[in-house]
Amino acid sequence: MKLGSLKEGGRDGTLIVVDRAVKKAVRATGVAPTLQKALDDWTTAEPKLRALAQQLADGKAAGAFDLDTKALAAPLPRAYQWADGSAYVVHVELVRKARGVEMPPSFWTDPLMYQGGSDSFIGPNDDIEAVDEAHGIDFEGEIGVIVDDVPMGVTPEAARRHIRLVTILNDVSLRNLIVTELAKGFGFFHGKPATAFAPVAVTPDELGDAWDGGKLNLPLISTLNGKEFGHPNAATDLTFDFGQLIAHAAKTRHLEAGTVVGSGTVANRDAGVGCSCIAERRVRETIDSGKPATPFMSFGDRIRIEMFDRAGQSIFGAIDQKVARYTP
Repeated sequence: MKLGSLKEGGRDGTLIVVDRAVKKAVRATGVAPTLQKALDDWTTAEPKLRALAQQLADGKAAGAFDLDTKALAAPLPRAYQWADGSAYVVHVELVRKARGVEMPPSFWTDPLMYQGGSDSFIGPNDDIEAVDEAHGIDFEGEIGVIVDDVPMGVTPEAARRHIRLVTILNDVSLRNLIVTELAKGFGFFHGKPATAFAPVAVTPDELGDAWDGGKLNLPLISTLNGKEFGHPNAATDLTFDFGQLIAHAAKTRHLEAGTVVGSGTVANRDAGVGCSCIAERRVRETIDSGKPATPFMSFGDRIRIEMFDRAGQSIFGAIDQKVARYTP
């Protein structure tokens, strides 16, 4: 089952059920007005949403319409919590190597995680608004999951059973702001603008044997200005799966239904598969030749992030965004 949200009905959008090809949709307001409301009462809402999805697949859903992804918000236009991990420790290792900084051994056993801004996610075709190119505008291709209510102290094994939806996202970063923020020793803020999400989030069964309950075994493809930038596999070199990330997030707090947990930038040790962000390519260039060669994004640049199943069908639809100048 694939779910999305139209940019209508208020800040939380209008819940829709989307077909497997991400071409047709039907409003699900008879079940729940928003995805958050569905997640709040998932036990009741899920079977009704699945019945509607079957009607859509059979061509019998009343009010079905052709889907225009430009009309979509993020599946959750805003969330109670957005916790982003760094599950691909090879990515962190490369960054620190380029800076000549030794990586603590604990990074391999204790996940890194920060709490991002979740009051306003953006849709798959919304512009990446930026004030200044000098901020170092970068994309970050990631996997994300949406959970139901998760109890504090949950084990990784039990945490996997709380995953209700899976999606992909672009965790936009302003690299040159992040450097100065990290130097203060208090985390990100200005360096992390609004995160963009794919057109749909899907229930794990949609992923077939590519999903093992905690990780997704498929390449994530990033295309910058029409040229492939990278296709690392989301299961390769994954240090912490989503069970471990969710358990880490719930170590000292309960997670409310609708919490979004991110994987961090998908990265593989094999340089031949490319990268899911510009910063990693610049790091590899620095290690290889002493300095970076690839610039960060400029106004007018376009990034596309997508994942295909083994039959070649787009699973979540594409994140396809342009960098645009924002004038206050």
